[in-house]
Amino acid sequence: MQNYIRRADEVAQTGARIVNVVIVGAGIAGLATALSLEAAGIRDIRIFERASEIRGLGVGINLLPHAVRELTELGVADRIEALGVAPSRLAYFNRLGQPIWSEPRGLDAGYRWPQLSVHRGRLQLALVDLVRERLGEVIETGHRLVDVSEGADAVAATFDTAAGPVDATGDLVIGADGIHSALRAIRYPAEGAPPWSGLTLWRGTAVIPGYLDGRTMVMAGDGDQKFVAYPLSAPDGAGRQRVNFIAERRGEGSPDADWNRAVDPAPIVDLFRDWRFDWLDVPAAIAAADEILEYPMVDRDALPRWTFGRTTLVGDAAHAMYPNGSNGGSQAILDARTLAFHLATAPTVPAALEAYEADRRPATAALLEMTRRTGPERVMQLAYERAPDGFADVHDVIPEEELVEIAAAYKRAAGFHPDLLNARASMTVEHAGARTERTRTANP
Repeated sequence: MQNYIRRADEVAQTGARIVNVVIVGAGIAGLATALSLEAAGIRDIRIFERASEIRGLGVGINLLPHAVRELTELGVADRIEALGVAPSRLAYFNRLGQPIWSEPRGLDAGYRWPQLSVHRGRLQLALVDLVRERLGEVIETGHRLVDVSEGADAVAATFDTAAGPVDATGDLVIGADGIHSALRAIRYPAEGAPPWSGLTLWRGTAVIPGYLDGRTMVMAGDGDQKFVAYPLSAPDGAGRQRVNFIAERRGEGSPDADWNRAVDPAPIVDLFRDWRFDWLDVPAAIAAADEILEYPMVDRDALPRWTFGRTTLVGDAAHAMYPNGSNGGSQAILDARTLAFHLATAPTVPAALEAYEADRRPATAALLEMTRRTGPERVMQLAYERAPDGFADVHDVIPEEELVEIAAAYKRAAGFHPDLLNARASMTVEHAGARTERTRTANP
């Protein structure tokens, strides 16, 4: 990714002079895009959300340091950090609970920004509040996108609402409406449903006894069955803490499963009945869940283009990928910041969209392919293939150099290798009235 920083005089001469923007979707991608545009001096923004209300659904997600850097430069990181926990370490284990690979994360790994584990719903609601504080009441719910039509220098989005069709015209329409994006479907009507990996995820949160150091994200298993857990709160006085978990199994469930459908924990507990490690009781953690939601593990194929005229895609609408590497939400935030930068500095809207896509589409296509090969979680599959019954020392089956390179290669592809991220210039556009950064500024 190129270096980004433009001064106010450059922006005045080259900016695309956006008058108004229509954003489809009020999830993380759409809200981060609105905040990024506002920070770049583009304030006439309307967000249209299909749901009748924004309830902050979901479970835990991780925001990696490259995303937290962007939130910091937007001046919102303090609000987000208060919602969760900064993991100190990521550790991989086999099905027997034997350690395969462990590495520090966030500030402990030498980044200038932390990694944050937060509840997705709480994050979404915090971003909603921030959008309202900075832009006013610009979010309209109960609007389902059904069509877009383009003129010489504007584009209109048509929404179906309870009161009938509604048109919204702008200089640009941004599709931030997720893996089932209506804008993407309009541009690619024959694409069909997202392809299923054959894996089903059961996600939940539970209060359990703290494990390891109380700040470690753990992954155990292999390509057919896996358990992931990470803290969402610090341990309480009794040593218990709320954790997010993902239980995963191949050959269970269906690609047609109703997303966010609550299911009985008992069958899932049974699938993991033997996964009792001396540092974590997996079946007990699953049984303790407040609620377990079932998701088919699906993604989207990489697209040949995101931009058509004055419309483009961000986040999962552009590049939905498997959660291997915990990078979906982070990539959406990078999309938002990159798009806002180019819209504020390119001479025209088409030029801005071309530059945005050149920066982001090849990078996310490569990352999507890596997640299909299990991304950094490949170390667990290698351990299973080479030592299905366990090992005395992991380096007997996977050399340390190989483990190091798998971890480093993913960080480079995802844009958060510490050496690259710490050195990269900021995507903040300086302009009249720009908000002062409050914490951990990008340029020391």
